[in-house]
Amino acid sequence: MDIIYIDRLFLLNLVLDYLIVLCSARLCGIRLRRARYAAAAVFGALYAALSLLPGLAFFKLWPVKLICGLLMALIAFGGEDKLWRCCLTFFAVSALFGGAVWAISLQNGGNFGSGAYIPVSLPVLILSFALIYAVLSFVFQRSVKSADACVSDVEIEFMGRRVFLRCLHDSGNALLDPVSGDSVLIAPAARLAPLFPGCEDELSSTDCTRLISLPQLSGKMRLIPYSAVGTESGMLAAFRPDAVYVDGEQRDDVIVAVSPTPLGGDGFDSII
Repeated sequence: MDIIYIDRLFLLNLVLDYLIVLCSARLCGIRLRRARYAAAAVFGALYAALSLLPGLAFFKLWPVKLICGLLMALIAFGGEDKLWRCCLTFFAVSALFGGAVWAISLQNGGNFGSGAYIPVSLPVLILSFALIYAVLSFVFQRSVKSADACVSDVEIEFMGRRVFLRCLHDSGNALLDPVSGDSVLIAPAARLAPLFPGCEDELSSTDCTRLISLPQLSGKMRLIPYSAVGTESGMLAAFRPDAVYVDGEQRDDVIVAVSPTPLGGDGFDSII
């Protein structure tokens, strides 16, 4: 007879589910939301514990497992732009991690009894997780168009409001503030709209002078000249944020310019 301690099972699944969700998020290149990942891990751990209680054997049925897995993914990634990519990555990481644990344990003489619970050691778990993370990281990195591309989490604070961006460090972007020489981060009007409530029309207008002429923005906006391949030179409305954080580190050398047209790609919504 297998003896299973529910409290240990819950804690083990709590840690593993959190790591799996965190790994999935990192592979998808999205902004990390650790509180939501913790909530998803709690849900997954509760499901694992309840599935072994008398009278709840139906929790082990594949349709129920699939539904609970989908709910766990939605708790973690609901609202993300790449929701289905995140969900599929989550299922792939879960399946590969489970398979790695099984295979490594068998290789080391593991005995799985009834199969309802897999008793594994901490070294096996660490090795399995490291192996899967390395394999998936390699696969995802191979699909990135530019090997030297780097995307950062950026937080911008301006006039008591803040927005969060995923910013691509573009080596081909040489735009600088002609006055201070600071780097210029370019973000679409739609992503910066929370910083300018009531100014949506001026923000998205191709006539950038409309935005900088607003009385409430007097002295806070400026014009920055720009040029791009295949387009005529022009001007962008720009502002110096009250604070900018790039991957959690405060930067004092960044100006933010407003692009009236959509900007971004797979995994990023602004460039610098």
